Amino acid sequence: MRMAKAMLAIGLAMCVGAAQAAEPDLGWLSGRWCGGEAGRIIEEAWLAPVGGELIGLSRTSKGDTTQSFEFMRIARDGAGLAMRVQPNGVAATVFPMVASGPGWIRFENPAHDFPNTIEYRRQGERLNAWIAGAGPDGKPTRIDFDYTRCGP
Repeated sequence: MRMAKAMLAIGLAMCVGAAQAAEPDLGWLSGRWCGGEAGRIIEEAWLAPVGGELIGLSRTSKGDTTQSFEFMRIARDGAGLAMRVQPNGVAATVFPMVASGPGWIRFENPAHDFPNTIEYRRQGERLNAWIAGAGPDGKPTRIDFDYTRCGP
């Protein structure tokens, strides 16, 4: 009986390890990314992953005025990864990961008004992010953010 319990415990530990190993390596997202247009500067910075968790922040400014900011966290949430987004200090909204591959990841929360989809895709020294969902008129809307690496 003890042997059976030990084998069961080892089997469960191996399953948990395999599930965690199946999560994407998100080191490609870390660093400081800059973009913007029409006089607006958008900065997004992601700390390197620690224990599978990334912490990020974003700031949009024009001139010497901050127009918006956002705290972000990608971490294990129950059965998989999820992104918690906290724009301008409001309560966080959770977007579970729905798909990923080498250099890209997508999160969705169909119950959220806008956006309900967030995607990041790394292409060399460029990072493309987009948000999508139903716009104010109910029509599908997508907003792209194109970033390049910027200073420290």
